[in-house]
Amino acid sequence: MSKYLIKNAQVVNEGKIAVLDILIQDKIIQKIAPTISDTYAIEIDATGKYVFPGIIDDQVHFREPGLTHKATIYTEAKAAVAGGITSFMEMPNTNPTATTQERLEEKYAIAAQTSLANYSFFMGTTNANADEVLRTNPKNVCGVKIFMGSSTGDMLVENPHTLERIFCNAPTLIAIHSENDKVVKANLELAKQKYGENIPSEAHAEIRNVEACFKMTEYAVGIAKKCNTRLHVLHISTAEELAFFRNDIPLKDKKITSEVCVHHLYFDASDYANLGNLIKWNPAIKEARHKKALFDALLDDRLDIIATDHAPHTWDEKQQPYLQAPSGGPLVQHALNIMLDFYHNGKISLEKIVDKMCHKPAELFEIEKRGYIREGYFADLSIIDLKNQWIVNKSNILYKCGWSALENKQFTGKVTHTFVSGHLAYNNGVFDESIKGERLRFER
Repeated sequence: MSKYLIKNAQVVNEGKIAVLDILIQDKIIQKIAPTISDTYAIEIDATGKYVFPGIIDDQVHFREPGLTHKATIYTEAKAAVAGGITSFMEMPNTNPTATTQERLEEKYAIAAQTSLANYSFFMGTTNANADEVLRTNPKNVCGVKIFMGSSTGDMLVENPHTLERIFCNAPTLIAIHSENDKVVKANLELAKQKYGENIPSEAHAEIRNVEACFKMTEYAVGIAKKCNTRLHVLHISTAEELAFFRNDIPLKDKKITSEVCVHHLYFDASDYANLGNLIKWNPAIKEARHKKALFDALLDDRLDIIATDHAPHTWDEKQQPYLQAPSGGPLVQHALNIMLDFYHNGKISLEKIVDKMCHKPAELFEIEKRGYIREGYFADLSIIDLKNQWIVNKSNILYKCGWSALENKQFTGKVTHTFVSGHLAYNNGVFDESIKGERLRFER
């Protein structure tokens, strides 16, 4: 592996921005200083550019195995790396589902051969696999995922005895999808009565409404408090749910933590008119008041981290009528750009973006030596040209599905280089796939 010296970079790290040099060798950040010289290192002049720690995305769906017409670990990891994401945690609702230890390890084996980014995979739950879940190794698996709301196949967990057993005994943190299935089904029947079979996309926010989210989050938090569970609630989408999360203690002391996704910060219900099913996600994108409340909670630390819930489907699948069109969309290549758009509009600082996309995910999941720019840590880094203006279009979209709800959007700011565990995996549009990413390890 080559030795690299990044020169004259505006390093954004641990609440500060400073002009520094960074020496990388043998996967590791060897030295950080105002001036470094090394005759044998490959120099990268980052004058006028910014260096971020590698982004850690704790919620993606890369669709492999079984749904590879939508995406693969190989294709989506490349798209992630181009967007400055160096580590991802992938969800278990593939085909077959990752609900046994053997199936889970099969996904790790695929990633070891094909993923340009670092990786981890959640162990999935059903109403009948508690014994398998409790065998999960907390040192090399990011967490246990419970779909406490509608899901595919048998992954909706609603048996109270199963839930309590897992909540009280899980060896890792538990991450949940929180929507009340009964409320959603009742709302869907009301929508069918109102619209017939031709339900408009904007009704998604009525069907998967505030009540569905709030009731299930309230229920999950209640079980977590009873069992003293380390609970992580994914993709918060309502202002009302924010009441369950604290900002009066540091993250390391929180037993219940939260995530917000970029699409819930960026879009609101008025966007269904133009984008329709392209922004159909679960939980639903809701009225503009929720978007504002979520952003405020991100800034004041009630919401702990930012993620994508990257969940690609084919263009043809998304063009179907509402009832047939699947929920989810691709985001890993453009998540940082969405946040940089907020930065350029004066809504958030670079230091806060790094805190919520890099530092806090590493701390929340207790990831070993990643998420910060520190000597002795893995060299997961991205170099960003904050002045580079570009437009999202079919020619530069890297997702296997080939589309984005952000098409024709002009962004200011572009990742020029991405290092993954010391390997220069992405360099101005060119990938070096000779070295793959690594399995994440956890200090638990």
